[in-house]
Amino acid sequence: MLLDTCALLWLAHDQTKISRETLRRIEASPAVFISAASGFEIALKHRTGKLHLPIPPQEWIREILRHHQIDVIDLDLEICMKAVDLPPIHKDPCDRFLISTALIRNLPVVTADRRFSDYGVEVLA
Repeated sequence: MLLDTCALLWLAHDQTKISRETLRRIEASPAVFISAASGFEIALKHRTGKLHLPIPPQEWIREILRHHQIDVIDLDLEICMKAVDLPPIHKDPCDRFLISTALIRNLPVVTADRRFSDYGVEVLA
């Protein structure tokens, strides 16, 4: 299962924004991932003042990933090329990376963004 950036933040700070069923699925999943693009989004939001973190973003992410046993899927050539080839339903490049990652790895995505399902991705909220 793949967490989008908001889902990672909710898991870390406000789990009430994730349904109980999805939380159970996260806990029971043999593998939970984030995209490396989420690291970019978190660091950017922090730098622009849109996200307050108690420690620097790199330390925060490392701690959250360790605590929740989450692995990172790096952006590779296949993911990046597929993101470009997706239909133009979603314009956000980071979300397009998440969608292409989910499609290539056949992973459901925990997100509040229902447009992911327009690409054939299983969406968990």
